[in-house]
Amino acid sequence: MVSSTCSGLDARARAARSYDGSIAIAIHAFPPIPQKELSMEPRADFYKASPDATKAMIALDAAVSKLGLEPLLLDLVKLRASQINGCAFCVDLHSADARKKGESERRLYSVSTWRETPFFTPRERAALAWTESVTLVASTHVPDADYAILSEQFTEKERVDLTTAIAMINAWNRLAISFRKMPSA
Repeated sequence: MVSSTCSGLDARARAARSYDGSIAIAIHAFPPIPQKELSMEPRADFYKASPDATKAMIALDAAVSKLGLEPLLLDLVKLRASQINGCAFCVDLHSADARKKGESERRLYSVSTWRETPFFTPRERAALAWTESVTLVASTHVPDADYAILSEQFTEKERVDLTTAIAMINAWNRLAISFRKMPSA
């Protein structure tokens, strides 16, 4: 993310896929963030604050992991969505999970630049493109071109399952970021 100050507003640039498949930079103007809001102090333990809500999330997460998609593919998807969303806790968690399953450091370091590397299979590339489109839905509106690429690599069931997995990690990212869940030091 690129940040600069302009006319008292914080301008943030985000890369997003446009309808024609090219990368577009969208500038969003937000009021300046007060320094006190940049705290890394946890706001709440959402597991304790609402056990029923987190149990439901955990149950859906467990169901998603049993839908038949490759575990390492799911880790790459979770890592990429978490990178886009800026979720430090989830980036740490899912890169560690992928390492435990045998993922190479080289590929993990390259997830954010997957388009520019030869390290990913066509199926992984389709999943990563879909992850970006769905995660950035407000900017991309999930273009038909990305769906066509996805359809070449995934069955209809797998497309739904993958999209559910992407929705799940985005929900976890929003909880972790909102309540400042931090990775262990």
